[in-house]
Amino acid sequence: MTLVELLPFAVIAAAFWLLIIRPSSVRRKAQAALVASLAPGQRIMTTAGVFGTVVAIDADRVSVEVAPGVVIEMLAQAVAQVVPGDPSPDGSTPELLADDGPEPETSREADVDDPPTLPTLTPEADRG
Repeated sequence: MTLVELLPFAVIAAAFWLLIIRPSSVRRKAQAALVASLAPGQRIMTTAGVFGTVVAIDADRVSVEVAPGVVIEMLAQAVAQVVPGDPSPDGSTPELLADDGPEPETSREADVDDPPTLPTLTPEADRG
């Protein structure tokens, strides 16, 4: 085989490394650095979208307080990012979404005992 015949294989291998292997390695190193930088008191968001405050770190596990008095234990790798901002001094978490004002009023309040009505299908409606 000549060099010209091996060139397409070399180009494919280089593209594979640049597009798949290298970005994966960069993400893995960034996640490892994030986990190594975790400290108690930091606000975090997990990969599932749960927000909380780090309470304790033990090897590959982290204890996160998601509500006052509610602590869950999870793998440290499940931490997606550190969220800027500290919890309020009273221990409650800050509002993450802006208040859009009062909720709109409904014209008719639903009755709990009133079952929903479904349209009735007839053979004439199917031919339509």
